[in-house]
Amino acid sequence: MQPIKRKIINDPVYGFITVNHSLIFSIIAHPYYQRLRRIQQMAMAQMVYPGAVHTRLHHSLGAYHLMGNAVAELRGKGVEITTEEEIAVKAAILLHDIGHGPFSHALEHVLVKGVHHEQLSLQIMHRMNEELGGQLTLAIQIFTDQYHKPFLHQLISGQLDVDRMDYLSRDSFYSGVSEGVIGYDRILKMLVVHEGQLLVEEKGIYSVEKFLVARRQMYWQVYLHKTVLAAEKMLVKILERVRDMYSPSDQQLVTLSELDFFLGSFDGNMDTAALERFCAIDDHDVMHAIKRWSKHKDPVLSLLCRRLLNRELYKVRIQSEPFDPVYLAEKKRSMETQFGVNASEAEYLCFNGEASNTLYQTKDERINILFKDGSVKDISQIDNALIHQNLSAPVKKFYICLLT
Repeated sequence: MQPIKRKIINDPVYGFITVNHSLIFSIIAHPYYQRLRRIQQMAMAQMVYPGAVHTRLHHSLGAYHLMGNAVAELRGKGVEITTEEEIAVKAAILLHDIGHGPFSHALEHVLVKGVHHEQLSLQIMHRMNEELGGQLTLAIQIFTDQYHKPFLHQLISGQLDVDRMDYLSRDSFYSGVSEGVIGYDRILKMLVVHEGQLLVEEKGIYSVEKFLVARRQMYWQVYLHKTVLAAEKMLVKILERVRDMYSPSDQQLVTLSELDFFLGSFDGNMDTAALERFCAIDDHDVMHAIKRWSKHKDPVLSLLCRRLLNRELYKVRIQSEPFDPVYLAEKKRSMETQFGVNASEAEYLCFNGEASNTLYQTKDERINILFKDGSVKDISQIDNALIHQNLSAPVKKFYICLLT
């Protein structure tokens, strides 16, 4: 009998992560998965939190580890999960972010227009499934919620999934922001399956409450921090400027990477050839391009690239009310004078927008609590002072970015 192959990965957040199945080894060894080493989890957050340089690979391995713990806990409570289902749900969580492009959410819909990362993840999973002889079929069914045990999908994608548990714990660890610390281990122990759905035992209410509050705090303190926002918007404006003026004959714009295809001739059709090109680009291609463009003759492009490389970012003002159009127009005119640009070019140097975050999305998935008497309630309906405060109302903030 051939011995079971086993590998232990030392993770700074959880300690040792065990890999002990051939399919999981095949996924981790695949070039599409290894690309995640070159895509940062928190995009430009390192501009504010220098330690936040972990990658999508770190996150996916962490989520895989938490999925293993969740399966073990549910089995311990009598939930039937076969070995095949366990491997499939672990494979699905490993691959849930495989479709992220360079700098993750910061450049989503900017670099590859009109294509969401979850759509790309599914396409890549289908492609890998062909290469692996159909071994990912069950994983894809669970990932797309087509399997008859919905709780397995809810562990991957839901209000209280292992994806969110890992990114909050990991992003908090690497950024050093303690507000993101959650009791993931206790939440996992409180999970239960009732009528095929993933629920939380009554004893876990306060841990879930802490999870929801931590998520909101991480969004405003880290993900939507005004300087992080400034850096990510600068990255976006650079790519928009390049796309507006892109020409294959402009040797200063050409990067000699697959980036050129997505900046130039990509028509929105993510066919097999385009997918191959997408899987060949990562953060390094974008940063190489920015260094190259910093010497471009276009004054707006070169200015933005140099500013980003040297962390001379937009100044950002955030307020709860929309900005006065007169104030915005005045600021844009000042950009024209200060930098010697025309009105359309000034749009890259001064612009406004809005950022919002909702603590609890009730329209898609819910966090249901199972009480000792067998009743089930949505967490937003529980009479509790902290979590009863209009959880589903979005918090919206308005911002203006401008160069100084």
